[in-house]
Amino acid sequence: MKRKIYSEMAKWKREENGRTALLIDGARRVGKSYIVEEFAKTEYKTYIMIDFNRVSKEITDLFITYLEDLDTFFLYLSNYYNVRLYERETLIILDEVQLFPRARAAIKYLVADGRYDYIETGSLMSIKKNVRDIIIPSEERHLGMYPMDFEEFLWALKNETLMDFIRKCFKDTKPLGQALHRKAMDYFRQYLIVGGMPQAVEAYVSTHDFTRVDRVKRDILALYHSDIAKHAESYGMKVELIFDDIPSQLQKHDRKFKLSSLKKEARFRDYEDALFWLSDAMIANICYNSSAPDIGLKLNMDRTTLKCYMADTGLLISHAFDENGIVSEEIYKKILFNKLETNLGMIMENIVAQMLVASGHKLYFYTNSSRDDAASRMEIDFLIAKSKIGNRHNISPIEVKSSKHYTLSSLKKFRTKYAQQLFTPYVLHTSDVKEEEGITYLPLYMVPFL
Repeated sequence: MKRKIYSEMAKWKREENGRTALLIDGARRVGKSYIVEEFAKTEYKTYIMIDFNRVSKEITDLFITYLEDLDTFFLYLSNYYNVRLYERETLIILDEVQLFPRARAAIKYLVADGRYDYIETGSLMSIKKNVRDIIIPSEERHLGMYPMDFEEFLWALKNETLMDFIRKCFKDTKPLGQALHRKAMDYFRQYLIVGGMPQAVEAYVSTHDFTRVDRVKRDILALYHSDIAKHAESYGMKVELIFDDIPSQLQKHDRKFKLSSLKKEARFRDYEDALFWLSDAMIANICYNSSAPDIGLKLNMDRTTLKCYMADTGLLISHAFDENGIVSEEIYKKILFNKLETNLGMIMENIVAQMLVASGHKLYFYTNSSRDDAASRMEIDFLIAKSKIGNRHNISPIEVKSSKHYTLSSLKKFRTKYAQQLFTPYVLHTSDVKEEEGITYLPLYMVPFL
């Protein structure tokens, strides 16, 4: 399936010409190994893929014994994999490199040698276990890989044109019109249900059977549970508690993650490593409160007040509606035909978080629960900053609305209180584009263009 990261990889090959290795970081089952091997087959004369999930000790020993004799290193590698190596025309892939950190450390010497190109893939690249006793090479160029976005989902369904038209309507701030908006929302609801994990999308494309898709997603969730038990070390139980509690936390009105629901008198410092593990595994997207939304959202980040979203909304739905082990076709039909009365808010907010992250945004929200000042009391779902920050008018507040009937009291308060820093206020809803009283209303499928 066509992925946008391919063009970023091609750009790296063209511009770097062997001066750096490429590290592709992403959650399990997000398609890293597949896209890298496709890239190798298309862009290089030969390639070797070293899979550290099942590599032999003979190969791992090469990274320990022969780094000072790279002629012998490459001779062994070529013969073991029965692949001829060509200078500047061969790619060596270190797949799931986090399982053997010494290979990652070796990138410094392999890149300096200059004969071949290197791509590393992995997850959990930053946790202590995977960087212990190694020097992280400065010769790495990093790319994050996320679940398939809405446009990639459309490509998989053989629709190559709709997103280009949506992009133009966003740029011109013009509605799509009733027929095309309805078509776009139909596709978007399919995307909500299926999500962006390539195996789930492939199952949907080939069968259009939601039950089959759900089984695939449940297999991925089971894999995540296994990974937590295997790799989260001493705080594995805390990671699992947080992971299993994400749906119920998102069902709450304010979506904020309350540790007290896991354990009475739980403290943030006791769970900080567990939250970081889920974020680093790219299983969850953490959204922090920016307590003073002005020039720098990060400068005023409150790390103890946060929301925890699933990195893939299709997985969230299977994770949330799991009473019978498999999501009822009825629930999927209700989402598809916009008849789901409850929980739709958390699903829509989760997909917005997912799309913002895939577009390169860090996640921030704003909350003020003042009991004394009603004008300051508000909740804003998301905040994004302009790409070029000035002295004023930098911050865009975003409200996500899942139904056709809603109020905007918090957004109006925010406009008044932070007028000096206000850029464009957005409402993301299920209707078409419009501008009204200084607020831009956008359909949810336009989030990638913010």
